[in-house]
Amino acid sequence: MLMDQAIKEKLIQIVGTERFSNKVIDLVSYSYDASSYENRPDCAVWATSTEEVSKILCLANREKIPVTVRGAGTGLGGLAVPAKGGIVLDLSRMNKILEINIADRLAVVQPGVVYADFQEALAPYGFFFPPDPASGVVCTLGGNVGTNAGGLRAAKYGTTRDYVLALEAVLADGEAMRVGARTMKTSSGYDLCKLLVGSEGTLAVITEITLKIRPKAPCRATALAVFKCLEDAGRAVTEVMHSEVTPSVMELLDKMAIKLLKDHSNIDLPEAGAMLLVETDGLEQNYVRFELDKVAVILEQCNAASLEIAQTEDEAEALWKARKSIGGMMGTLGLDYMAGDITVPMSKIAEFLHSSENLASKYKLTLFNFGHVGDGNLHTNILYDSSDGDQVSRLEQLLYDLHKLACDLGGTLSGEHGIGMTKAKYMPLEHDPVALKVMRTLKRALDPNNILNPGKMGLELG
Repeated sequence: MLMDQAIKEKLIQIVGTERFSNKVIDLVSYSYDASSYENRPDCAVWATSTEEVSKILCLANREKIPVTVRGAGTGLGGLAVPAKGGIVLDLSRMNKILEINIADRLAVVQPGVVYADFQEALAPYGFFFPPDPASGVVCTLGGNVGTNAGGLRAAKYGTTRDYVLALEAVLADGEAMRVGARTMKTSSGYDLCKLLVGSEGTLAVITEITLKIRPKAPCRATALAVFKCLEDAGRAVTEVMHSEVTPSVMELLDKMAIKLLKDHSNIDLPEAGAMLLVETDGLEQNYVRFELDKVAVILEQCNAASLEIAQTEDEAEALWKARKSIGGMMGTLGLDYMAGDITVPMSKIAEFLHSSENLASKYKLTLFNFGHVGDGNLHTNILYDSSDGDQVSRLEQLLYDLHKLACDLGGTLSGEHGIGMTKAKYMPLEHDPVALKVMRTLKRALDPNNILNPGKMGLELG
């Protein structure tokens, strides 16, 4: 049902004519994100303050109009797709860094701040924000909070949830609240702050974020290990992460990911079954290299065919730049792809890699794995032709089996992309009926009219 013109006029009264649009060109742009889903909203609004967000939600809640919050639209789970139409609430213009407080080791930002801009602002102080998503040059911090983004450095430094100290958020009825504290720890009441992190815009709209920041380690060492066998690489990850060394980064590329880099970058890589990129970091170069040498011994014991240690910062940076570009390169393959971020216990990585290849062979589809194996987070990507009904059917069966495999191994449906639309149907594989009932109870309590990002996470209210 189309939105009433009177509602659109009220939205214009809140944000002004220049920050409201129902033009087809804008509605098409806001109909999709980096996932394979799309659906047009009825209109889009650009908010610039908590007060405007509050008024927009108050109106939407009264009229029972869906609201989908959006930052840069880089999410792979369909979180920013307006599944039920309604209003797209764009927060990209709420992009101010409000405070950098080195004494308290925190920063206060608005949700539209771009991740890379935040890192640039912290650099002169020698500090950084450790979560490191591959889309960092464009993604926004609000989206990072909404999905509990992780990235390359999560093995040592954790995910976004570990760095969110406090939030300002607007509830579905337009009420604004502050949760959390400007301290490194708090034991005061329910942890509503952590509840909102990773909630994908289904419980509240976040309008201000207080983040913990850390001093940046000045030294790092990087190595590239080549394996003939994918399972050997998986076993190497398990052995390294069970050792006394915790790498700052450990990334896996299987043979398909390697081929992608060979074909579409200027990096000369050997033919291999898998590669591991490993980084150690710290305060002193000799100790950082000492740790990397310990890792190298483990990699060689796990049948690494070759091991190369970057001799210069430029060499190391080239390797990481290539790794971060894999996602963008997938569009050059001439096929559709389904991107995943299944996560399993580190002791189960080799088993998952082996079983995922067997499943892909069973359904006659091309699958490749890369990702943050230092914390068990694998980006399992499947290539297919969306115009071929048989391939789409086999894709759905393969996706179900892959997510069931992860859960059977003690893993999780998503390590950092979120559930959104892509994994909503798999929620019962991981969460038991009582847990799902509690989630729906929370959703109903905070958003009784189901206006906040409906159609996501499999939590639709009856």
